[in-house]
Parts: sequence; structure tokens; C-alpha cells
Amino acid sequence: MNDSLITLFGIYFLTFFKFIAGPVLGHAAGYSSLKIVGITVAGMMSSVLIFANLGTKIKAFIALKSTKKRVIFSKKNRRIVQIWKKYGEIGIAFLTPLLLTPIGGTLILVSFGTKKRKIILHMLWSAVLWAIFFSLSLEKILRIPFLKSLLT
Repeated sequence: MNDSLITLFGIYFLTFFKFIAGPVLGHAAGYSSLKIVGITVAGMMSSVLIFANLGTKIKAFIALKSTKKRVIFSKKNRRIVQIWKKYGEIGIAFLTPLLLTPIGGTLILVSFGTKKRKIILHMLWSAVLWAIFFSLSLEKILRIPFLKSLLT
């Protein structure tokens, strides 16, 4: 198999779990901004599609297998509920690439009862927006002569 194809699939696979891996590794591999955006969005949306469809089953399985008492009102849970109450689905989708993983954001939306179609729509525009932002930002940041000399 071609090394560039392995690299491409590797970046795609890593964006299943962490969104920022796409722009950072794509730029490190020397891909164009358009290719970086495409692979990052494809990776995130693949995990969103999988976990939006399996989310309720995963949630039920985890609840069934979990024997220890979990803290319901943890700091993290309170913050998620605050964001949900203030901004709703759009807020969770907007913050998913920044603060959460694609899987985490999707499972949060599923647990709040958001319809699959809305989850996919909101996560898609969020993925495209943040992939463009990160891709172009990294490109501009790495053109700074001081940083460029550090990395080469």
C-alpha cells in the first residue's frame, strides 16, 4: 500500500477520536488546506454517524455494565447542562471540536434526546467551520519566520 494512502487513512482514523488531529497532522503531512478540511470533516462525520445511530444502545450498555455509583452533579456534568440550557444543540455542536471529542459531543446530544438528523446537520456545519478555521490558522501561524525556523 502506498505510504501517502496509509498516512491519509491514519489521519482520517485519528479524527474519529480527536478533531484537532486532522488539521495538525494534515499540515505536518504537507497536505493542502482543502485536503485537510476534507479528511478532517470526513473523519469527524464518520464517528458522528456511527455514534448517532448506536448512541442509545451504547448508553444502555454502559448503564447496564456500570456497577459503581457515579457522581451525577459533577463539575463537568453541570457545565454540559449549563451549555445545553443556554445554547442547546447548536452550542454543544459548536463546542464539540474545541472541547469534546466527536464521539463525546454526539453521545451528549443523543443523551439529551436530539434527533439523529439534527445531530448530523449540526455536527456537519460545526466540523466544516472548525476544520476551515484550524486549517487556515495553522497555515498562517506556521508562516511566521520564528516558528518556521523552530520547526525546520
